[in-house]
Amino acid sequence: MTLKRRRYKVCLLAFLSAFLLTGKANVKAQPAIPAGQVDIFMGVDFNYRDILHNGRVYDFLINLTPGIKWNMGKGWQVAAQAFVPVVNQYGDRYKKVRLNMAALSKEFHFDGRGFLKASGGLFGSERYGLDLKGMYIVNPWLALEAQAGLTGYCSMAAGWEASTMERVTALVGADFYLQRWNTQFRARGGRFIYEDYGAIVEAMRHFNHCTVGIFGAHSNLAGNNGGFKVIVMIPPYKRKRRKVNFRPASNFRLTYSMEGANYGNRTYATDPEENEREGWFDRKAMQWGSNTMQPDFTDKEKEGGRR
Repeated sequence: MTLKRRRYKVCLLAFLSAFLLTGKANVKAQPAIPAGQVDIFMGVDFNYRDILHNGRVYDFLINLTPGIKWNMGKGWQVAAQAFVPVVNQYGDRYKKVRLNMAALSKEFHFDGRGFLKASGGLFGSERYGLDLKGMYIVNPWLALEAQAGLTGYCSMAAGWEASTMERVTALVGADFYLQRWNTQFRARGGRFIYEDYGAIVEAMRHFNHCTVGIFGAHSNLAGNNGGFKVIVMIPPYKRKRRKVNFRPASNFRLTYSMEGANYGNRTYATDPEENEREGWFDRKAMQWGSNTMQPDFTDKEKEGGRR
């Protein structure tokens, strides 16, 4: 890495830090899928790496990501997503159309303070198995969270590759929400999917339909790392109740990491649209953080109430 590139990265992180700590903000989350509805959506998975290879400065991997969600009601949901390569400079391993995620989940809510989500199936980061996520809201500015998983490796990129389900992941942490500035601080630590131990600290500033954040991480496997994240919610922000709904993916998420080949502090997603902005649980049920983080309903839904 050249000195010029190092300075560029330092300046970019400094700019994002200032952006997080100044000005006014507002945040709105996407509405959850109504009970009984099937959502069919399409997104794009964009990857690049800045290495010299075959005369190219950058290699690109771009996948279409068709997905489906079925909200069965009472907290039950089925979700699946596939990868369809359209540009591949990463090699033969990434050229196949393949299933990326297929999971069944169930949410439990306890008096508006406790939240639990159990999931099973094929997860992101080429993992499969069982996962349990929990959150307890202490007060309007503090929430405690935990995650535990028992997973194995599973990939369909080059045929069927899988390992036994014996790797344990366990994380605990806390979220701090400053409502005046719509700024969230998050700290987690524990054991990650490559059996490394470490911690991640994040600061996120929420705006109307966008979240910008920076993070720092440490792992005994990969040392120190850092970067920034940008999450942009994609219209339509108001959704009507239909039996079958076609739409784009709910969000665009960009993550920049200083250590691109870092195998430490890795986690997996259990929902194809999971992101740090909306969290793990149904925002209709969770009354925490800014009031403007609650779902935006159509006029018809407001008149008829939440079903």
